[in-house]
This record gives sequence, C-alpha cells and structure tokens, in this order.
Amino acid sequence: MGGAGPVLLGSGVRATVGAYVALTKPRIIELLLVTTIPTMFLADHGVPRLSLVLATLVGGALAAGSANTLNCYLDRDIDAVMKRTGGRPLATGAVTPLAALVFGSVLGALAVGWMLWLVNEPAAWLSLAAILFYVFVYTLGLKRRTPQNIVWGGAAGCMPVLIGWSAVTGSLSWTPLVLFGVIFFWTPPHYWPLSLRFVDDYAAAGVPMLPVVAAPRVVAGKIVAYSWVMVAVSLLLVPVAHTTVVYAVAALVLGAGFLVEAYRLRASLGARPMRLFHGSITYLTLLFVAIAIDPLLPLPHL
Repeated sequence: MGGAGPVLLGSGVRATVGAYVALTKPRIIELLLVTTIPTMFLADHGVPRLSLVLATLVGGALAAGSANTLNCYLDRDIDAVMKRTGGRPLATGAVTPLAALVFGSVLGALAVGWMLWLVNEPAAWLSLAAILFYVFVYTLGLKRRTPQNIVWGGAAGCMPVLIGWSAVTGSLSWTPLVLFGVIFFWTPPHYWPLSLRFVDDYAAAGVPMLPVVAAPRVVAGKIVAYSWVMVAVSLLLVPVAHTTVVYAVAALVLGAGFLVEAYRLRASLGARPMRLFHGSITYLTLLFVAIAIDPLLPLPHL
C-alpha cells in the first residue's frame, strides 16, 4: 500500500498533462508545422538557420495550441453533443472551462512574446492575427452561422506559410500568397469529406456544415470544383517562385491523384468520404516536401 500513493499521484499528473495537451489538438498542429518548414526552405532558397526554424516551430506550435484550446473552450457545448468530439477534455470534465480559457490565453501571449523575442515582428503579429481570426472570425462568427464556415474560416490554417516566410525574410511577397491560396482551396476538399462522414453529429449539434444543408452530390460537386482550383494554384507556384521541373512534376502528379479521388467521391455520391480525407493529408504533406526539396536541387529554374 505504501507505494500506491506516488503511483496514483503520477498517474493523475500524466492524465492532467494529457488533457491539456489534448486541448491543443496536436494532430492539427503537426499538419500546420508541415507547411511551415518547407515554406522557410523556399524563402531562404536553401536551408535556413536551424535556430530560426526551431524558434518559428515552437512559436507556431504555441499559437496553434492557443487557437485550438480557445476553440475547445467556445465549442464545449457542441463538443459534448457530437460523438466525434465527446471525448475532448472539456466535454468529459477533465479540464474546467476557466482553466481552458486561461491556458489558451497564456499560450497565445507566450506565442506572440516568443516570436517577438526570437523571430521577428512580422511573424509575431501574423501569429496573433491567426489566433484572433480562428477564435473570433471562424469559431464565433462563422461556424454556427453559415455553411461557408470552413471555406472562409479555413484561412486561419493558411497563416503558417505567411508566418514561415516572414520569419525568414521579414516581409511577404507573391510566393507565400500563392502557398496561402493552395491551402485555402485545399481546406474545403479536405474538411467536407470529414463532415460527410459525421454529418449526423453536426446536424445534432446545430452546426450548418455544408453536408448538413446540401445533398451529398452537391457537396461532392463542390469538392471537385475546389480541387481543380487547388491544383491550378499549386501549379501557379512554378512561375511565381521559379521552381525546378521537380516541383512542377510533383504538383502535376499529386494533383492528378487528388482529382481522381475527388471524382471517385462524386461518382459514389459521397460514399467512403474518409478515403479522400486521409488522402488530402498525404497530398498536402508530399506537396510541401517537394516545396522543401526543390530549392536544394542543382537544377535550372523554370
């Protein structure tokens, strides 16, 4: 019995830490960082300083964690209703609403302060803008009011490319704006399949995701349309950033694969949507791997 106390205490600490980490939605943070590093390589036309990359990643993770935690705080009522989100810390009571609000706010302040201290002012203010946009524009303004919520609200997920670029250059240009556009038009074809899979959850929570208010064939048609625009914007990077043929081929091949899956979803009238959802993550990851590799290649630029 004498050893039970420390064991239970340790388990309790781990559970509490795990609950707070879960509030930050680590998987989303991973995806955001996947787009940040390649953007920094492209901005540097090579390999940026490791210290700058690490500082930007830490600051970006803090900013994303802040936005996600505050999103959990504001959405705790609908998270408790939906099966997909019923296990989140606020829905289960593992973390109190006040604690989540304080935690999210502190993370945001740390993110901005960290960026100001170790990166630069443009990256810091863009990080703050990303947090405020996700919390106030998407979560409070759009999510419960319009089926266009994920279209315009998805702009928050595009901010890491602007942050990564400005961390290296101290400014913005057309290249990061094109990258912003790739992720902007990628977001609906990425998220709407997930919404198709959990349409009953969103309907029960009163969230007007597109699949809640439109037939599966309509949703699938819009997914195809956004996918075409996404692929076109990804190819626009070739002349704007003067990439090599390697990126151009990668964008064409990956884009073609994405379109095949989008058309397959439309042909099935929305059946098996998670195939496209998972495939979209693979697409974005590999596309940005190509973006990171391209400036390192000793090949002529197009």
